[in-house]
Formats: sequence, structure tokens, C-alpha cells
Amino acid sequence: MDNDQLRAAGRVAGKMARNAGKEWVPAVRNSGKFVKHVVPAAVKPLHTLWHEVLGFIFLAIAGLVAFNMWKDAATLSPIKVIVMGIFAVVTAGYGISSILKARRISRS
Repeated sequence: MDNDQLRAAGRVAGKMARNAGKEWVPAVRNSGKFVKHVVPAAVKPLHTLWHEVLGFIFLAIAGLVAFNMWKDAATLSPIKVIVMGIFAVVTAGYGISSILKARRISRS
């Protein structure tokens, strides 16, 4: 190949690249609209699931603490009973509020 053929091939490739770029512009605009509509619809169930899982975990922890308090109530000091009771109530409260928040998110 000589220089004239290389220059001609470069011009053809450049024109093809410019035309290909122009063809992609509408697709990029439409993909932005697609993302704006689909992402919120996909995030909402994940957000709900996150709060449900957290609520379950905290309720399970509160249940374990309450069960251990009930099982070992005779051997625990009063201070441990108070601290464990406060911990169980706070953890259960957070678990319940997280599940209620998941319900609010799913209904909105």
C-alpha cells in the first residue's frame, strides 16, 4: 500500500467512526430514560428487603438475650439483669421499627 491508499482508508474509517457516533446518541439518551425509570423500581424492593432482614436479625438477638436472661435469672446479678433487659428492649425496639419501616417503604 502506498500513502494515497492509506490516506483514503483513514478518511473512510474516520467517516465511519463519525457516523457510528451519531447513531449511538439516541441510544444513550434512551438508556438514561430507561435507568431513571427502572432503577427506582429495582431499588425499592431491595430497600424493603434490607429493612426486613435487619429487623429479623435484631429481633433474633433480642430473643436470644431474653431467653438467656430467663434461663439464668437465678444466677445473674441484678445489674446484669438490668443491663441485659435494657439491651433486649432497645434491640427489639429497633427490630420492630425496622420491620415497620419496611412495610411503609413497600406501601409507598
